[in-house]
Amino acid sequence: MDIFVARQAIFDREQHVFGYELLFRSSLNNVFDGTDGTRATSQVITTSFFSLGVEKILGGKRAFINFNRDLLVGECASILPREIAMVEILESVPPDSQVMAACKNLKERGYSLVLDDFVCEKRFEPLAELADIIKVDFLATPEPERLRLVRHYSARGTKMLAEKVETYEQFKQAHEMGFHYFQGYFFAHPVVISGRGIPAFKFHYLQILSEISRPELDYQRLEGIIKQEVSLSYKLLRYINSAAFGWRGQIESIKQALVLLGESEIRKWLSLVALPSLTQDKPEELVVTAAVRARFCESLAPWIGLGHRKTDLFFLGMFSLLDAIMDRPLETVLTEIRLADDVREALLGGARKNSRLARVHALVRAHEMAGWEAVTSITGQLGLPPGTTAGLYLDAVSWADRIFRA
Repeated sequence: MDIFVARQAIFDREQHVFGYELLFRSSLNNVFDGTDGTRATSQVITTSFFSLGVEKILGGKRAFINFNRDLLVGECASILPREIAMVEILESVPPDSQVMAACKNLKERGYSLVLDDFVCEKRFEPLAELADIIKVDFLATPEPERLRLVRHYSARGTKMLAEKVETYEQFKQAHEMGFHYFQGYFFAHPVVISGRGIPAFKFHYLQILSEISRPELDYQRLEGIIKQEVSLSYKLLRYINSAAFGWRGQIESIKQALVLLGESEIRKWLSLVALPSLTQDKPEELVVTAAVRARFCESLAPWIGLGHRKTDLFFLGMFSLLDAIMDRPLETVLTEIRLADDVREALLGGARKNSRLARVHALVRAHEMAGWEAVTSITGQLGLPPGTTAGLYLDAVSWADRIFRA
C-alpha cells in the first residue's frame, strides 16, 4: 500500500519546531468515503508509524494527527506512542458520551489532546476541560475573541495554538496576545526591511549547500565560494591546523586544506559550520524546508529525463525560498546568482506551462500542502509512475532533518 504524507510545522514562542501536523490520505485521490475512509485512514496511520518509521517523517518532533469520531471511539489512537502522538480532535466531532469516554481514556493513558478550529460554545466545554492544546483559527476568529480565548484558557493551564498564521505580522500579533504555539506559513514569507543590505554571506552558504550535495565535489568551485566568506576561510584553516590533525607544517591554502580533508570530512565539516549559518536570524524550519525542496527536486531528475541536470533541479528547490531567507523579492535576489534561464523562469513563474521544471516546482509545493489532486495531475503530466513521489519526498524529508538537526 502506498503512503502519502505531508507535514506542516508547529512552532513555539522562540520559533523552534515543536511538532508537525501530519496530513495524509489513503491514496492520491483526495476523497474519503464514509466508513471505508475511516478504515483507510487508520491503515495509513498504522503503516506510517510502524512501516515507514516515524523518525523519517518527524525528525524527533511531536506528531499532530487528526481524528474524527469513528477513529476516537474506535480507540485507534492507542496504536500510537503517547510520547509522540498529539491526538487532534476535529471540530466536527460532537462531545457525546462515547467521545467523552474515549477522550478521558486517552488522558488516563497519558495521551495529549488537541482541539482543532475551536469555537467557544457551551457544548464543547467538556472537551476543552480535557484539552492540552486548543487551536484557534487566526484568520476566521475576530481579534477580540482571540484575545478572550487566550486569556480564559491560558489561565486554566491550557496551551493555545494560533493556526493559519500566514504573515510575520500575524505571528507577532499572536505572540503578543500570548499564544504558545503557531502554525502556518508565516516563516516562509519575507519581511522587507528598507535600508538594510542583502547579507552576502547567505548566498555563499547556499552555494556551499548545493555543492556538498553533488555526488562528486568540485574542489575549485568550493575553494572559490569559501574564499568569498572570510570567516569561513578562517574557520577552515584554523580547523585543518588544529592539534587534532598533527600536520608537520602550517596549512595556509584553502585548496590544500580541502584536498587534505577529503570528500567525506569536507561534507561533514561544511554541514556543521556552513548550514546552521543560514538560520542565524530565521526559524530553522525555513532552511529545512528549502533543503527538502532541493533534495526532492534533485531526486526527480532521473525520473523525468533530466538526470544530467540534477544540480539545476537542486537549485530550483533550494532557491525557491530565497525571498524569505533574504527578506527581498525573489526577482531581485536572483539577479545576484547565476542560474540557468529555465530554472530562473520556473522560480519566477514565467516558464511555459508545459515546462518540466515548472511542473517540478509545482509538484513539491503540492506535496507540502497535501494537495493530492494536484500531485496526481502533475505526476501524470511528468510521466511518473503512481506513488513514485511519495517515497522520494519522504527520503528528502529524512535527509534534510538528518543534515540540519545534527
